[in-house]
Amino acid sequence: MNRVSGKVAIVTGAASGLGKAIAILLAREEAKVMATDLNENEGKAVVGEIIRQGGEGFFARQDVASESEWKEIVKMTTERFGKLDVLVNCAGVFLGASIEETTLEKWRWVLSINLDGVFLCTKYAAEAMRRSGGGSIVNMSSAGGIVGTPNASAYSASKGGVRLLTKAAAIEYSKANLGYNIRVNSVHPGVMETPMTAPMISDPVGGEAMLGWVPMKRFGTAEDVAYAVLYLASDESKYVTGSETVVDGGWTAQ
Repeated sequence: MNRVSGKVAIVTGAASGLGKAIAILLAREEAKVMATDLNENEGKAVVGEIIRQGGEGFFARQDVASESEWKEIVKMTTERFGKLDVLVNCAGVFLGASIEETTLEKWRWVLSINLDGVFLCTKYAAEAMRRSGGGSIVNMSSAGGIVGTPNASAYSASKGGVRLLTKAAAIEYSKANLGYNIRVNSVHPGVMETPMTAPMISDPVGGEAMLGWVPMKRFGTAEDVAYAVLYLASDESKYVTGSETVVDGGWTAQ
């Protein structure tokens, strides 16, 4: 119950799915959580649940693609909690469309949230973490950022970008380079049971096809991913940076 005790964490996309499970678990393990999302009602409900469980949290509405909002969220977090130790970039969107069907506008929309948002938060959180003596950044990529999947070109491109941005940032923010003590790692979920994937999983044909990708023959849960993030956020992973933690039931092992 104290694996991240005393740490201050920002979790984006915290209103539902993976972000919700991560925010609640980090708070249960005694981190102070700044939960952000565009969905104010659900985001506030998550913080309410954290508080009911005896944790400490605060909700702020945020568009992760907005540079000015990232500056404000980092400032708000350090002013409220005194520092920043952990950043979990979980906000994301999915576009199921072939390359021919994907408009440039939709392509840019997916990348603005899934990749630009990760770049912006890394940029503005790193300085706050440096002042705190170091920290851990956990970027949510995807199994689709490691292998290609049909009808998901914009999503895969954004998540592949997160994968390599993570590695570059891990080197840049190491003690050997800028002298920072910041670890940066990515997490790569497979097909998880979340509100975002529910329409695909519930489709009789598509759901069965996706299950066929998974050697463990079950879809993952949000908690499966949350525990991987908890490890990377905690000091248990103090010698882990630039890594890929894959939580996909064996999908990408094939």
